[in-house]
Amino acid sequence: MDPVSYLDHAATTPMHPEAIATVTAHLGEVGNASSLHASGRRARRVVEESREKVAAALDGRPSEVLFTGGGTEGDNLLVKGLYWARRAADPRRRKVVISSIEHHAVIDAAEWLAAEQGAEVVWLPVDAIGRVSVEALRAELARDPDAVALVSVMWANNEIGSVQSIADLAAVAHEFDVPFHTDAVQAIGSLPVSFAASGVDAMTITGHKFGGPYGAGAVLLRRGLEVTPLTHGGGQEREVRSGTLDVPVIAGLAVATEIAVAEQPERAARVGALRDSLLAGGAI
Repeated sequence: MDPVSYLDHAATTPMHPEAIATVTAHLGEVGNASSLHASGRRARRVVEESREKVAAALDGRPSEVLFTGGGTEGDNLLVKGLYWARRAADPRRRKVVISSIEHHAVIDAAEWLAAEQGAEVVWLPVDAIGRVSVEALRAELARDPDAVALVSVMWANNEIGSVQSIADLAAVAHEFDVPFHTDAVQAIGSLPVSFAASGVDAMTITGHKFGGPYGAGAVLLRRGLEVTPLTHGGGQEREVRSGTLDVPVIAGLAVATEIAVAEQPERAARVGALRDSLLAGGAI
């Protein structure tokens, strides 16, 4: 059989062998991380150690990391949850400002808010290479900052590869006291990502984009920022995301995050060289 070159890493990546081994090692263990008995406490320790690993890799605090079922859930939680919380605090806040090239997890969430919740979606234009300008965001927010619930601009685009000036955009949002969310799903492992240095208030990641398991993701959420939950039940994850925690995949996600961040500089250089060779008409 001829070897196959898999070139669709923007959609999903092969799981890293260490992530597979980690998930497999925990599949045989029993224990609900919310239980108080020994098995539950053992599971909780795995979850909290994984939280610390993800936080350290992405330059956040463990208390800012909330585990989810992936990028789509994370984007919906943050876009809808921030909108609901901000509008509840001030009914004037009806605008959701997003770039025109967001992933559908953000686009569809915003359009649902418009259709069902009375939101107004404002589309930020992009330039010829798919970037949002700081000036365009500032001009939009200056029109009526009290009417804006949130801004959401993806860190790196999954189709054309545009990389946004996230720290600069977040700083502009903060000039007008508006929370800033970024879908960083495509950025982890491809770009240097620091939650703290970026200045963003909320960030979405998902494991299957950088060698982690399917159905495992996280949001990084600045402490003190109110988000109305999508689901209610057990009050897990700061009472923002209820649901029994999937300990094996959370452990696999943490390992994959560490590896992706550690290997990012080498991977960027290698993939960049492959891209240049392809564009030059050479073999890859």
